[in-house]
Amino acid sequence: MCGIWALFGSDECLSVQCLSAMKIAHRGPDAFRFENVNGFTNCCFGFHRLAVVDQLYGMQPIRVKKFPYLWLCYNGEIYNFKQLQKQFGFDFQTLVDGEVILHLYNRGGIEQTASMLDGVFAFILLDTANRKVFLARDTYGVRPLFKVLTDDGFLGVCSEAKGLINLKHSTSLCSKVEPFLPGHYEVLDLKPSGKVASVEVVKFHSCKDEPLHVACDTVEALPSAGFDLETVKSNIRILFENAVRKRLMAHRRIGCLLSGGLDSSLVAAVLLKLMKEINVNYPLQTFAIGMENSPDLLAARKVAAHIGSEHHEVILNTEEGIQAIEEVIFSLETYDITTIRASIGMYLVSKYIRKKTDSVVIFSGEGSDELTQGYIYFHKAPSPEEAAEESERLLKELYLFDVLRADRTTAAHGLELRVPFLDHRFTSYYLSLPAELRIPKNGIEKYLLRLSFEDSNLLPKEILWRPKEAFSDGIASVKKSWFSILQDYIDQQVDDLLLEKAAEKYPFNPPKTKESYYYRQIFEKHYSGRSSWLPHYWMPRWVKATDPSARTLKHYKSATQE
Repeated sequence: MCGIWALFGSDECLSVQCLSAMKIAHRGPDAFRFENVNGFTNCCFGFHRLAVVDQLYGMQPIRVKKFPYLWLCYNGEIYNFKQLQKQFGFDFQTLVDGEVILHLYNRGGIEQTASMLDGVFAFILLDTANRKVFLARDTYGVRPLFKVLTDDGFLGVCSEAKGLINLKHSTSLCSKVEPFLPGHYEVLDLKPSGKVASVEVVKFHSCKDEPLHVACDTVEALPSAGFDLETVKSNIRILFENAVRKRLMAHRRIGCLLSGGLDSSLVAAVLLKLMKEINVNYPLQTFAIGMENSPDLLAARKVAAHIGSEHHEVILNTEEGIQAIEEVIFSLETYDITTIRASIGMYLVSKYIRKKTDSVVIFSGEGSDELTQGYIYFHKAPSPEEAAEESERLLKELYLFDVLRADRTTAAHGLELRVPFLDHRFTSYYLSLPAELRIPKNGIEKYLLRLSFEDSNLLPKEILWRPKEAFSDGIASVKKSWFSILQDYIDQQVDDLLLEKAAEKYPFNPPKTKESYYYRQIFEKHYSGRSSWLPHYWMPRWVKATDPSARTLKHYKSATQE
């Protein structure tokens, strides 16, 4: 996990522009480099490093003797770099996984490069010999990327929008900073002036498609095909375990977030099992946050005892949570209601990990709810086919919501996030299963995933079949949820009259509640006029919901009242 930043065709002094690069210093606390491009005095790269692999030669932009005309700045991990090296006979100069991007590009161009990478990534690749600039981002946008391109060809690229919004240029940048779409690459021509012109933007991978890099995966072919239940369950276990195994690549200590829900518990259990198999010489640290005796803390404690992790509990103080709201919104660069609610606990537990432990590479359970239909409103889906379509929509929008939350809350404290549920191979297989197999059954969401691990003894039965908790509720208690605590506080902060006139002040995505208004005010304070970064609020479907919290859904209430 690092912070990348680059400018092409800057009219202003680069030493002044460089100040914008410092806005993302939190992403790479170990080192910083600012480098001009030879022959292009108005082009430069900025890089903040979190050293996770090859601590000696891992600085960026990466340049190797074999390709002196290539410059690479990337944020991410390429899990199959050794398999690609072996398959194509690449001669690596460093131990850095990202070096494979240079070799792939030299061998087959940008389309093959992006398609063959098994991992999470956002990168800027400069080819001065052919005067091209390439941008690319992984399928689910696990690693963030923003860009601004002016009409006269000035290009700015950064891991977070905050590194671009204050750039100086002769023309206005106001409305043009935008997220780079996941699963896409862009080709730009580099002119002698250092300015660029966009040539094409190409979608190189969809979540349903089996990725091209399957050919050089550690699990090359599944032992059996077909959709009979036992085969499917076996394949899910094989691919999920493989997804966790490949993410063990690190020279820094590995830890795991553990809410006690199904997703993080499965990740933690499989992770610890595999760490033992390869004789990792330190215990796995797991981390939970919540108020005293909250559902999440109690469940996480049970899981940690079962798997034998070194468990840490962070007690959430109400005042501390409320005080963190503004810095959380600044980190997130969004005003989405449920994203902010869920981010506060994750932000504070990440802060604890950074200050109190030496764990840096942090595993988490993001992506499972979208992939395996874990949200409570899936019980209301009109048909299995519509549920499948909704699952795909949620996956495509992860970069706006849960993946954004997970990246920013951890990156704010210099941690690197790993999310095995979003493994390309695992997700494409799960989405290939018949729609009927993937829906909730017997009143239980994620039924197929739970069933697949029922006989594994990885988790206690009551955890494996634990109902879905709204994240912001699991950290509190059902009687006095984090949701209710926030409402009580914000009710005092926003006047009724302000809310009545909210649509006049904020015509795009107008706030409908005091809570929403409060978050929007803070967002506009830091990112005025950039509300289009969030195309719409996250809301459940097929129910008449005015609030994104699971607590407002009938199914949730009946489940928690039993």
